[in-house]
Amino acid sequence: MKIRWNHRYVQLGVTAFLVIAASILFYYGIFHMKSLITGIKTFFGIMAPIIYGAAIAYLITPIVNFLERKIIFPIFEKRNKALQKKGRKVVRWICVILSVFLMFLVIYALVMMILPQLIRSIMNIIYSFPHYVSVVENWLNSVVEKGWKLNPDMISQINQYSSRLQEYLTNTILPQMQFMMKNISASFLDLLVFLKNFLIGAIVSLYILADKEGFVAKAKMAVYAVLPTKWATFLVHSMRFTHKTFGGFISGKILDSAIIGVLCYVGTSIIGTPYAILVSVIVGVTNVIPFFGPYLGAVPCFLLILLVDPIQSLYFLIFILILQQFDGNILGPKILGESTGLSSFMVIVAIMVGGGLFGVPGMIVGVPVFAVLNAAVWKLIGRSLDEKDMSADAEFYRDIDCVDPVSGKVLPMPVKKSVSKAQEVTVKAEKNRIWSGAWDEIKRMFTFLVKFIQAKYIGFRLKQKNRRRRRKNRL
Repeated sequence: MKIRWNHRYVQLGVTAFLVIAASILFYYGIFHMKSLITGIKTFFGIMAPIIYGAAIAYLITPIVNFLERKIIFPIFEKRNKALQKKGRKVVRWICVILSVFLMFLVIYALVMMILPQLIRSIMNIIYSFPHYVSVVENWLNSVVEKGWKLNPDMISQINQYSSRLQEYLTNTILPQMQFMMKNISASFLDLLVFLKNFLIGAIVSLYILADKEGFVAKAKMAVYAVLPTKWATFLVHSMRFTHKTFGGFISGKILDSAIIGVLCYVGTSIIGTPYAILVSVIVGVTNVIPFFGPYLGAVPCFLLILLVDPIQSLYFLIFILILQQFDGNILGPKILGESTGLSSFMVIVAIMVGGGLFGVPGMIVGVPVFAVLNAAVWKLIGRSLDEKDMSADAEFYRDIDCVDPVSGKVLPMPVKKSVSKAQEVTVKAEKNRIWSGAWDEIKRMFTFLVKFIQAKYIGFRLKQKNRRRRRKNRL
C-alpha cells in the first residue's frame, strides 16, 4: 500500500507524532539533564579526533593554498605545462604533507624552546631556595641581636597561629595528598588522550585537505536538497561570511602574535632579561587571546623574573607595557583592521562568555563567534527595518523621539525650554550651596577622625611607657 504524503490526515498524523516525540525529548532533557550532558560529552569524546582533524585542516588551509597558488602552480605556468586531474591531486598531496610537516616542525620548535628553559628555571628556583631560607634566617638573627622584644600578647598570638597551622597541615593537607596524586595521574592520562586524539586528528586532516573542494560541494548539495532555495542561499552566504570572519581573525591574530613574540625576544635580549626565549614564547602564545592575553602572559613572566632579578623584572614590566601599547594601537589594527566589527564592550563580553563555557579555546574563538552572531542579528534588524520603510542607520535615531504608531511619521525630539539667566544663576547658587555644605561635613568628619586617631595613638604611647616603667621597677 502506497502512502499518500499529501493527504490531510497523513500530514496531521505525522505532525502529531513529531509534536509528541518533541515533548518526550523535552521532558527527558529537563528532568534528566545530567544523563543528557553525559551523553553529549561521550559523543564529543568519541568524535574528538574528527573535530581536531577538522580544526587542524581549517588552520592549515591558508598554507596549502599559498603553496599551491603562489609557488607550485606558477612554476608550471611559466613552463607552459598544464596539469591534469591526477597531476593536481599529486600536487595537492605534496602541499598537504608539507603543511602538516611544517605544523609539527613549529610545535617541536616551540616545545624545545620552552621545555629546557622551563626545567632550567625550576631547577634554579630549587637551588636558590636554601639561599632564600638563609636570608630569612639572617634577618631573624639580626632582629634578635638588635634587641627587638615582642610583648606577651604577640607571643601568645604567634603560639596560637602556629598551633592552628600545625593542625591545618595534619588534618587538611595530609589527607588531601592522596586526592592530589589522583588528580595528577588523571591529568597525565588526559594529556596522553589529548596527544592520541591530536595525532589521529592530524591524519584525518590529511584526507580533509586532500579533497576539501569535494567536501564543500557535497555540503552545498545537501543544503540545497534539504532546504528551500531561498534559505539554502542565505545559509551558503552566511557560511561564507563566517569563514571570512574566522579565517581573517585567526590568521591575522597568529601573525600578530608571532611578530609580538619576535619583538619581545629582541627587546628582552637587549635589556638583558633572564629567560628571554621562554618569556618571549609565553608572551607570543598568550597574545593570541584577545584583550586579556597580554596580561595573562606578562604576569607569570614578571613573577619568574622577579625571583631571579627584581630590577630586571621592573624593566621587563615597562617594556611589556610599551610593547602592548604598540600592538594595541599600531600593529593589531594594521593586521586585523575592523575584521570583527565589535566594540570593546562586546569583545570583553565575548571573551568572558567564551572563557566561562569552553576555557582558553573559548576565549580565542569567542570573539569571531560573537562577530558572526552580531552581523547576523544586525542583518535581520536591517531587513526588518527595510520592510517597514525605515532607515537602518543608527545616526538617524539619535535626533528622533519616537515613531507615531497611527501615522507612522517620525517625531523629533522635544525642544527644551529656554531658561533665563536669573534662573541659571539661582540654580548654580543652590548647587554651590549644597556642595559647600557637603564639603564642610566631610571636613568635619575628617577632622574628627584625625583627632580620634591622635588620641588613640597618644593613649597607646602612654600605655607603652607605663609598661616599660613597670618592667624597670620589677628589675
